[in-house]
Amino acid sequence: MKAKIVILPGDGIGTEVVEGATAVLHTIAQKFGHTFETEEQLIGGCAIDAEGTALPEATVTACQSADAVLLGAVGGTKWDDPNAKVRPEQGLLGIRKAMGLFANLRPVKLYPALADASPLRRDKLDGVDILVVRELTGGIYFGERERWTDENGEEWGKDTMLYSASEVRRIADIAFKAAQGRRGKVASIDKANVLDSSRLWRKTVVALAEEYPDVELEHVLVDAATMHLLSRPSSFDVMVAGNMFGDIVTDEASMLTGSMGNLPSAALGSALNSHGLPRGMYEPIHGSAPDIAGMGIANPVGMIMSLAMMLRHSLGLEEEAMLVETAVAQAINDGHRTGDLARDGEKALSTEEMTAVILQNLEN
Repeated sequence: MKAKIVILPGDGIGTEVVEGATAVLHTIAQKFGHTFETEEQLIGGCAIDAEGTALPEATVTACQSADAVLLGAVGGTKWDDPNAKVRPEQGLLGIRKAMGLFANLRPVKLYPALADASPLRRDKLDGVDILVVRELTGGIYFGERERWTDENGEEWGKDTMLYSASEVRRIADIAFKAAQGRRGKVASIDKANVLDSSRLWRKTVVALAEEYPDVELEHVLVDAATMHLLSRPSSFDVMVAGNMFGDIVTDEASMLTGSMGNLPSAALGSALNSHGLPRGMYEPIHGSAPDIAGMGIANPVGMIMSLAMMLRHSLGLEEEAMLVETAVAQAINDGHRTGDLARDGEKALSTEEMTAVILQNLEN
């Protein structure tokens, strides 16, 4: 296969974990005879410094013509002024919008060897295997927003959560289809007891559910969902949520696995690449982690597992994706840990060392 991959290292530990994923990508290419043409572009804080914008036009053009995109992370304390007109996160939201990436798939699966790294008791974690389907280009993150000062000098801020029935339907449809290939259960996350946008969300999901009689539908208020992720996480199969609620529940769910550094994600839309597959963007769910940036200790697993998702969803390379996943699982099962997972007395590997173990597993 020949494929063009745009790499967006971004900021903070994004540059460090992307380096490891790129090494895995090249190893897969050599092992299977593929040709992966890679091209780096700017996004986030580094783009602000270089171009004055978080999302240069060259980045958008490259991503829209690529077969897939790998993203590290954006943001950092250097650009953390909430009053700044240009912020790194604008690049992330902008590229999702420009590529039409409305569906974010976030698998949450526990490695049994890491059960003791989770803050929950082991008995609560048995059978945890969740797929969160998060709507990515609508909701409060993209709604009308405003800040102003009234005649009395009081400051105000407004953000609008806005969804159309068609936006809800297309993301819920992905969730129902995914559930058909899993355990046949969908939990729809909303706040329908308070929000009109959530009442529309629930009404639309209920109507769509009639087309999937083989899937069991459960409605869960977002506050209850965060509670149930701690009290009964294994009861969830597929969770579908709007942009903000999905953002919240996946960060919480990541800790079931022991660390946010373990979790990958895929952002997909309706546009197809040169292979007739979804042109997606793949990134770990963790942020730029400025507190450890430059120290070489970041966990590369989420980024490398995002690469595996890219191989599967955008390139159709199932065998290669499974090989990467197996190499990561073997590294963890053999006791290799980065600092976010190492317990007292265990050796903490650097980003480079953990990547090297995974690469060696691939070779073997």
